[in-house]
Amino acid sequence: MPLNPDTQSLTIVRPDDWHLHLRDGATMASVLPHTARQFGRAIVMPNLRPPVTTTGHAQAYRERILQALPAGLEFEPLMTIYLTDNTSANEIRRARESGIIHGVKLYPAGATTNSDAGVTDLRKCGAALEAMQECGLPLLMHGEVTDAAIDIFDREAVFIDRVLIPLRKDFPALKVVFEHITTRQAAQYVRDAAGAIGATITAHHLLYNRNEIFRGGIRPHYYCLPVLKREEHRQALVAAATSGNPRFFLGTDSAPHAKGLKEHACGCAGCYTALHALELYAEAFSAAGALDKLEGFASLHGAAFYDLPANAGSVTLERHEWEIPAELPMGETTVVPLDAGGRLGWRMAD
Repeated sequence: MPLNPDTQSLTIVRPDDWHLHLRDGATMASVLPHTARQFGRAIVMPNLRPPVTTTGHAQAYRERILQALPAGLEFEPLMTIYLTDNTSANEIRRARESGIIHGVKLYPAGATTNSDAGVTDLRKCGAALEAMQECGLPLLMHGEVTDAAIDIFDREAVFIDRVLIPLRKDFPALKVVFEHITTRQAAQYVRDAAGAIGATITAHHLLYNRNEIFRGGIRPHYYCLPVLKREEHRQALVAAATSGNPRFFLGTDSAPHAKGLKEHACGCAGCYTALHALELYAEAFSAAGALDKLEGFASLHGAAFYDLPANAGSVTLERHEWEIPAELPMGETTVVPLDAGGRLGWRMAD
């Protein structure tokens, strides 16, 4: 049953974040508590410098995350490894057998932050992909082509035709997560395609279209990759996220960058949403009149796709207007949260 639009609180199963950047070192120690306050688990991206390309690297990174977790917070990092042209089938099997690695990340070389070591040609990854298909380890795809001749606003749609459809034809049993989808074409493909496929959707792609990057001047803290798209695409994402379809689930793609590296002549791509992620999603679902669909999207669909149980415990969101801080400490610098200085109508109860 739909919730009363005037409801003042909403309690849901403790959610998970199925796409998260934590970085490392002092940056990680600063941002990790924001995620752990809200989410029971998160799929942690491997695009460090150097990238997390082996099971050993992932195990060591996981230990650093757990050591940085503040006392009293319960949080499980779900690790990934970074697919390269040279990833072996044996490494894939080791990753699956480790019990801590839950996906293999495909970054087309040059597609986004720290993707220089990414895949140059998927044909070089056949043995690794076959091993993933055999052992059920999902492929997590940054779904954009990097061909400079393709308009940046079209790179996701072109990726579906050039890469995703042929890949899934060659490896029909491969589990695929189409990460941070941004277009009507991606939402329709995931909705209708055969086989094991899911998609994550960010809060910023639900809330904003590409006008936000240019409102009143260039606004670098709204710049991300894949970039925000036209309003028709935002509406298609909202429809997918609020549909109740279990193929769509929460993935923040929260990406911390120092303020000075965002407000720069060549600013970094990524929106920092870990501080207020669940509240941002509640804003989007509330605006769509679909708060009753938030629990499935945030807490149930992703866990089912990854063959994990739902979290124990719950979180409560309350109608409470508050102002998003202008910036936050992050290591020796600061990070600007998405929509800094703006106001939200929902807040997670302590």
